[in-house]
Amino acid sequence: MLANMACSLIEHKRINTTVAKAKALRVFVEPLITKSKAENNVTAEKGTHNRRIVFKNLRDKYAVTELFSTVAEKVGDRPGGYTRIIKLGNRLGDNADMAMIELVDFNEIYNAGKAKKKTTRRSRSGGSKTEDKPVTETVEETKAEAGKVEEPKADKGAEAKKESEAKKVSDAKVEKAKETEATPEKEATTEAKAESKVEEKPEAEAKSDSNEDDAETKKDDNKE
Repeated sequence: MLANMACSLIEHKRINTTVAKAKALRVFVEPLITKSKAENNVTAEKGTHNRRIVFKNLRDKYAVTELFSTVAEKVGDRPGGYTRIIKLGNRLGDNADMAMIELVDFNEIYNAGKAKKKTTRRSRSGGSKTEDKPVTETVEETKAEAGKVEEPKADKGAEAKKESEAKKVSDAKVEKAKETEATPEKEATTEAKAESKVEEKPEAEAKSDSNEDDAETKKDDNKE
């Protein structure tokens, strides 16, 4: 029973069973996972020996190949505790405690937010010959970089002011040109009005003269 459950766990990466069976399976399968790790199979002799031991317990060659390939790669950095038991409550039929046992490294939900730890090596004091920069130099460099960053902002403000002044000058020129274009038109209209008045005056004078002549002719006729 434990061999079949271990093969199912290696194949599906998680199974549901009772709490008692899950605890017994953990004790049975974790030593086999330790034997499949690469650090325990450095040479061919150790690898074949460990494979034979695992096959004796599992009695399934497909489960053995899966254990020594994909599972061993995932579990390579973990020193122990390859499985996790999560209780699911009581079963309806016989009210038994149910649980889910799974391989820790194959759970994407729990491991989504966890970042991998970076391995750092500390060098000895005499090993590194690089000289550290003094604090004053670093402070001056940061100030110089800050000044370099702030200079373009001032240039942008000056350029914006120049552009606004140029726009104002161009608008003033356009308004002056419109005024100069409007003045000749006004002068032309005034001249036309003056000419029309001059033309109207002789006509009025001619009418008045004709009226006077008619009056004189009437007087002469009356005298006769």
